[in-house]
Amino acid sequence: MESSNFNSVLITGGGSGIGEGTARFLAKKGFRVTICGRSKDKLMRVSDDIGSACHYVVADITNENEREQLLNEAVEHGKGLNALINSAGNMYRVPLEDLDEDALTDIFKTNVIAGMMLSKGSLKYLKKSKGSIVFISSVHTKRSFSGASPYAATKGAIETLTKVLASELGQFGVRVNCVSPGAVMSEINVRAGLFSKEENLDRMNKLASEHVLGRIGTATEIAEAIAYLIEAQWTSGSILRVDGGLSLGKIND
Repeated sequence: MESSNFNSVLITGGGSGIGEGTARFLAKKGFRVTICGRSKDKLMRVSDDIGSACHYVVADITNENEREQLLNEAVEHGKGLNALINSAGNMYRVPLEDLDEDALTDIFKTNVIAGMMLSKGSLKYLKKSKGSIVFISSVHTKRSFSGASPYAATKGAIETLTKVLASELGQFGVRVNCVSPGAVMSEINVRAGLFSKEENLDRMNKLASEHVLGRIGTATEIAEAIAYLIEAQWTSGSILRVDGGLSLGKIND
């Protein structure tokens, strides 16, 4: 499909990773995209590359006032709002015995609460457009990675939230779905200070064999799934696993 009637999309975390890949993919399909994040330089780079179809907003989505401004600009840029893609997220990974309550609260605020509140703020626009919300989960809900309980807990919450909101908002014609990726190159672990860029690349390459398809995924492949869910008019409450088979738990003999 070369273009879409579902024209206006807001993508959080649009300066890198899956958010950036989704912005580029949807713009090519004819969407008007608004991206947000905390790094102006990264957002400008993506927006400049895409062109006039893309508008960027420097915003911290955990801040109520900045969420409101973000929504206002997205609606102005897209002449309405057809879809919200809650792609922004952070990583917090420590053993249980080292768990810090403030850090745990922060990761839930960023990964879960901010997306919930942004969904609340966008609802009046999505009711009007009969639009959709897409959350991003993770293979962490299907595979256990030692020390990752804080991050995995936020993604488990996202999957449950997807189903509950789909049930709640269906009466308004608003669909809610979720994409659960496998290993995709991103900055989340580097940004969290867990790995250097070189270590992160090495880790991703080692994970390739854990996928039944023998490789890690790309941001574009996740964007394809997101685009499907935006346009799938009879799909709501779905957790779409796009993980190259990583969640199958392949054992390498």
